[in-house]
Amino acid sequence: MTTNGPGEPSGPSGQEPPVSGRHRGGRHAGGLVTFVDHVRPDGVVVRWESRRHRKHQQPATGSTWWAPAARGWWIAVLFAVGSLLFALGSVPGYTDAVGARWDTVTYFVGSLFFTAASFLCYREAVDAGPPAQNPAHRRVLVYQPRRIDWWATGVQLVGTVYFNVSTGVAMSDNLSAATAHQHVWRPDAIGSVCFLVSSLLAWYETCHGWTAWRPRAWAWWIALANLVGSVAFGVSAVAGYISPVTGQVHNATGANTTTLIGAVCFLVGAVLLLPERTEETRTRAATPPTGGAAPVS
Repeated sequence: MTTNGPGEPSGPSGQEPPVSGRHRGGRHAGGLVTFVDHVRPDGVVVRWESRRHRKHQQPATGSTWWAPAARGWWIAVLFAVGSLLFALGSVPGYTDAVGARWDTVTYFVGSLFFTAASFLCYREAVDAGPPAQNPAHRRVLVYQPRRIDWWATGVQLVGTVYFNVSTGVAMSDNLSAATAHQHVWRPDAIGSVCFLVSSLLAWYETCHGWTAWRPRAWAWWIALANLVGSVAFGVSAVAGYISPVTGQVHNATGANTTTLIGAVCFLVGAVLLLPERTEETRTRAATPPTGGAAPVS
């Protein structure tokens, strides 16, 4: 059986689900495929996995930490910068040091980095899709509802746009209570829900179920960090409820604290994307040419 962790053998990546031979099994979430075990004519089992296929469509270029020609490297860097800015804006004392306006600017710029990274993730998922589902070869406006990664990246991108709106409006001076509630808190809450849904889908995609213990896999740690971060952002949205009558924040301290926790988790997940990007290269270097699959038992 093929597996997923760094240094472990795996089936071929960068290809569509195998169609020749016979399928031994797979995992589906509401019709969304996360993996397929394929028995080749020679009796070797190869596992096709949604995330592995998406993340390793092409051989990794550059080094783990420096590869500006690689889309996966930019996804990691942009998410990391956005996470750092959100963490910075939530650090106790930062608002007192720079002022409330620059604090909101920090969040807004961070949200733009999130959106840029999310767009690249969405494009990554679109490019990984089978041509039969996208015959026009569109790059953005596609509809692939049977793919779990299309849903995960698409919902995440929508969430980042809501964060753009929330943090952008928050930079305005003298907002009324009703405006702050409707155009700052509501988009923030919707964005947080989108992040949570996206993270749950990514977790299921990575774990092939709701529970799994795979500490040797970078993808598992990334999905876990992002899931915890999304839960923290959700708690922050609840704590940061803005009254439409008084304009008061329900629990500003709690909102800042959980935003900081979430941002740190997202930062960890972003940094781990870098070694995940090059794990296929390291695995091939350490595995004999006949590796990558195991005979059917």
